[in-house]
Amino acid sequence: MFVQYSCGKVTSRRGGRQPFSANPRVHVTPRQDFLHNGAVDEDELGRALRAAQDGDEESFRMLYRDVQPRLVRFAGALVGPDAEDVTSEAWLQIARDLRTFRGDMDGFRGWTATITRHRALDHLRRKSRRPSADLPAEELLTMAGDGDTELDALDGIATEGALRLISDLPRDQAEAVLLRVVVGLDAKSAGKVLGKRAGAVRTAAYRGLRRLADRLADTEAARPLVQGDKSGSTGAEGVS
Repeated sequence: MFVQYSCGKVTSRRGGRQPFSANPRVHVTPRQDFLHNGAVDEDELGRALRAAQDGDEESFRMLYRDVQPRLVRFAGALVGPDAEDVTSEAWLQIARDLRTFRGDMDGFRGWTATITRHRALDHLRRKSRRPSADLPAEELLTMAGDGDTELDALDGIATEGALRLISDLPRDQAEAVLLRVVVGLDAKSAGKVLGKRAGAVRTAAYRGLRRLADRLADTEAARPLVQGDKSGSTGAEGVS
């Protein structure tokens, strides 16, 4: 499904491991080259937001290009392959209610994430099934911020392996990590989306990232043993 947008009208058409810090405050700095499509800075996006609220179609498209990739990844963690359908429904509401929004671009991203989350949960209720366990791990694991030991530990892992590690991550931790790293929200804005305090979001993000890093460390430690088995070296040669 894809959606055509115009202001006021939307039509849907189908080496060594380092110890972790005891401080549960995770400072996440999303990679801007991943989050932005092009060289649009925050000031320009802020002007585009105001212009879009006044009915400028090109400005609305600029907002869409900035926000949509984030929303698809976030929705994908909740509904899996139905993410495009869910974000299409979300944009129907975003376009309809855009004039009522008050705030800056950070607030706008949080507002759109809230709408997307509500549409995703509605979708799950209609489908009467649990959220997908397959999270967009490749996006999570390529956006380590400066000083984030947990994110650094995950950098470079293969997508297939990452999906296996993330499949057991509790949903509250997954959502916190996605909102902080993929959508690019601070803890306060992410807390508004989830209906939680900023401190609770920081803790959930920290625990999720630490759990992933621990699992990754266990996987890396086991790799030489697996490779030895494949080469036929079992450690028992010469024993009669």
